[in-house]
Amino acid sequence: MLVRDVDSAARQTYDVIIVGGGVYGAMLALEAAAGGLRPLLVEKHDFGSGTSFNSFRLIHGGLRYLQSLDIVRLRESVAERSWFLRSFPEHVMPAPCLMPLYGRGLRRNKVMRLALFANDLLSIDRNRGLRPDRSLPAGRILDRAETLQACPGIDSRRLEGAALWWDASMPDSQRLLMEALRWSASAGATALNYVCAEKLLVTAGAASGIEARDQVTGLRHEFHGSCVINAAGPWVRETAAALDRDVAQLFRPTLAWNMLFDRPAPCDYMLALQADDAGAQTFFLQSFKGRLLLGTGHAEWTGSPDAPGPDRSQLEQMLAQVNSALPGLQLRSGDMIRVFAGLLPGRGAQGQQLADRPCIIDHGRQGGVRNLFSVSGVKFTTARKVAETVLGRAVGRGVVRKHREHRRPVPVPSAVWSCSAPGDAGLEPCLPGLRDLIEQEAVVHLDDLVLRRTTLWENRGTVMQLAPRLCDLFPWNEERRRAETDRLAAAFDTVLA
Repeated sequence: MLVRDVDSAARQTYDVIIVGGGVYGAMLALEAAAGGLRPLLVEKHDFGSGTSFNSFRLIHGGLRYLQSLDIVRLRESVAERSWFLRSFPEHVMPAPCLMPLYGRGLRRNKVMRLALFANDLLSIDRNRGLRPDRSLPAGRILDRAETLQACPGIDSRRLEGAALWWDASMPDSQRLLMEALRWSASAGATALNYVCAEKLLVTAGAASGIEARDQVTGLRHEFHGSCVINAAGPWVRETAAALDRDVAQLFRPTLAWNMLFDRPAPCDYMLALQADDAGAQTFFLQSFKGRLLLGTGHAEWTGSPDAPGPDRSQLEQMLAQVNSALPGLQLRSGDMIRVFAGLLPGRGAQGQQLADRPCIIDHGRQGGVRNLFSVSGVKFTTARKVAETVLGRAVGRGVVRKHREHRRPVPVPSAVWSCSAPGDAGLEPCLPGLRDLIEQEAVVHLDDLVLRRTTLWENRGTVMQLAPRLCDLFPWNEERRRAETDRLAAAFDTVLA
């Protein structure tokens, strides 16, 4: 259970203070608590409200790393994918992926047959400890007829067949993150949302805590701890500068976005498509609860990290490429109901390409404050592994390796959070569970409940109609109710094209 008691938290002393409540912060809190440490996590917005919420919802095993023969990263991704499947089986599930092959470059039957064989061999232990229904089958090559049967709408011209392999998806990534935080809290962690770290406390040249502002009350508090880790995602450089100094290589922002359409997916497989143009990007299409989720677009970003998003021309260009790769699909911007946009770390002077490695900075080793670390990660899949590495550097590998087993608490039943809000009658059975979520998961605002604790966000029109009923769950006066309803509408607007 996550209790937002800022005053009480400020009276405690911690082994590790983590700044940032996205997936990297959550995994740092979990690994620290499970390793016998006492961590505090502070997040200036709500938990997982940035890039973590806007991901493509894929946990991938690194098949693409075979192209560069990066076996270490492939093995790491396989192990972490298995960890997610094993640890969160109600939120992470097998996802079959299909790549049509047209006899060009690496996308040929012979090449991909060897790649799938190598992938299966290098991930031979991928199903160890998994439930049978979460096991991943071996990959294989489909012939032309099998491919057209699997996905009738794909371009049949010059089609040789398709590569079929299995990864994992997490449709409700927001619930996975909340379950990780609940798990860390049960093991001794404290997590506070809407608390902004503003200043580093320093004793004898070493970090000894932070001064932070409670965004709800406006009050400042000091939190004392032996080590501070900055995992603030797109705000990691800003936070590093506020606490010690700016470090340019920490985060060069690259815009990433995914698009949700009020259209069914073309098939039951996650489809990997590439237009027949030199240097064309590969896009993935998957079914998201009966709708089509398309990802991922990338572009340079020079604006604020607070409200990133593609412009209309970038969206149209992406649609043109996908429609070229799958002519029968004919996606239109008018079918689009949501854009999930966030910032990822890039490389190069302007972050033109996505970074392929996490960046971990020991500020003390760069002439700054000792016991202060900053980390910027590159993907959801390896967040736990990166957390383990950072903690090893921050508090000593010996401490991390003395990992205590903390059994994960019973997850919140899906009947509580997977309410699709079809109307008053459909909402009524969910109300007791929603009250529990508000009490147990530090819900401060209406959009916290709708977007990041439940699936209510999936039906904007209905949930806005039900906003007054949802406000009844909180002890708010009429002015606060209006403000929260407006805030929810604005939260929807920021992710719509």
